[in-house]
Amino acid sequence: MSKQIGIRATCMRGGTSKGIFFALEDLPEAARQPGAARDALMLRVTGSPDPYEKQIDGMGGATSSTSKVVIVGPSTRDGCDVDYLFGAVAIESPVVDWSGNCGNLSSAVGPFAIERGMVAVSENGVAVVRIWQANIQRKIIAYVPVRDGQVQETGDFELDGVAFPAAEIKLEFLDPGADEDSEGGAMFPTGNMIDKVDVPGVGVVEATLINAGNPTIFVDAVTLGLSGSELQPRINTDVGLLAKAEAIRANATVAMGLAATAAEATEKRPHTPKISFVAQPTGYTASSGKAISSDDMDLCARIFSMGKLHHAMTGTGAVAIAVAAAIPGTLVSRVLGGGRHGEIRFGHPSGTLLVGAEAAEQEGTWTVTKALMSRSARRLMEGQVFVPSNWLSQE
Repeated sequence: MSKQIGIRATCMRGGTSKGIFFALEDLPEAARQPGAARDALMLRVTGSPDPYEKQIDGMGGATSSTSKVVIVGPSTRDGCDVDYLFGAVAIESPVVDWSGNCGNLSSAVGPFAIERGMVAVSENGVAVVRIWQANIQRKIIAYVPVRDGQVQETGDFELDGVAFPAAEIKLEFLDPGADEDSEGGAMFPTGNMIDKVDVPGVGVVEATLINAGNPTIFVDAVTLGLSGSELQPRINTDVGLLAKAEAIRANATVAMGLAATAAEATEKRPHTPKISFVAQPTGYTASSGKAISSDDMDLCARIFSMGKLHHAMTGTGAVAIAVAAAIPGTLVSRVLGGGRHGEIRFGHPSGTLLVGAEAAEQEGTWTVTKALMSRSARRLMEGQVFVPSNWLSQE
């Protein structure tokens, strides 16, 4: 028989996601470095792999938005306060994907760092937390409201996809477009604003392949036989449609240089790139029952996460939309009517979201200095998460 061990942890909501947050120093020694031991611990904490797809024996919530882990520690980078590592934990398979960021949980990193004493703050005002996103090697600036020396978590900022209002946290994703030294190469890894990807069993698909926020694949909704206004029940019950979307994603991943084969992309890299479909403004009823008019948005956007349609929009997906909208010639820009769009509001399954990006062209090359959006975050639980003491032997 094995006893259990307790590990200090915090369950936090960030944007429209939630995850288990750890300070690096609180992890067992074997899990403080990347590798099989760390993965084994995160799988056991969340309750994966689970053939029942429920994660009953762990802290995961059995969806791509709630099966997430975060590790935060003092930064080793000049000009940053903390290093932030994100893991997307698969539900059915023993995979922790560390390849990309979670833009939603990025909003909770600043508050977590402040509460754990990693960042000193004044009594009142806005704390500026400089975050190094270790997965994608990019800097994020979080503007966290503070009152009486503590994070202000309650407020009246409403975020579609979250039931209750909270305090607004503004985020700046600096230099969100990749460069030649990044995994997968430049912001447009093929050198094209729009590619034609040959997908076995599907045909030739037009797509924008972009490294911004996370590697992202944009296709027109009609490519999937959709209008762009669909919600989760319509998409996630259609096995054939999900398979088609994954086939496009996997083959585009190869085209982006992020996997050698489509099978590798599906088995070993389920978190990124993400695939999003966009369409011109279309009215619909959001998952909350709220009526969304075509006048409320500049375009419709949906995104798949870990093989299923996301209930709202991933934070990094929002960054990618903002960047692609700001650069003429992309598929997103084309759906918007062409040209540059520094700020747009798009419709997603839970409502709408306003995003923006600052882009400039120099000698035929586009660069993006920052992407901006607002989120909120809140601590849900703080204490210890328990795992069997033989967790390492269960990897």
